[in-house]
Amino acid sequence: MAKTAKKVAIRPLGDKVLVQRIEAADISAGGIVLPDSAKEKPAEGTIIALGQGRSLEDGKRTEFTVKKGDRVLFTSYAGTEVKWDGAEYLIMSEDDILGVIG
Repeated sequence: MAKTAKKVAIRPLGDKVLVQRIEAADISAGGIVLPDSAKEKPAEGTIIALGQGRSLEDGKRTEFTVKKGDRVLFTSYAGTEVKWDGAEYLIMSEDDILGVIG
């Protein structure tokens, strides 16, 4: 589960969202302990922060279909990885989000 207790000083812009990836499993389904190099990065995480929305031609902004705290699925190569204060995050477009879990 993602640790979201402390406030992150990264504020995404426009239609971008800040996501903290959930931690990869340490043990495979068959019970084999996996080293860090063999773990697949999960395409699942928790939304930590949202931008203001995409700017439209009339000056208004679009509303997000997700909210802070949502657990989401995203494409494997989505976003840009960012390290901040010892934690890893992804900044991605809302379009890279495939769905909300739960």
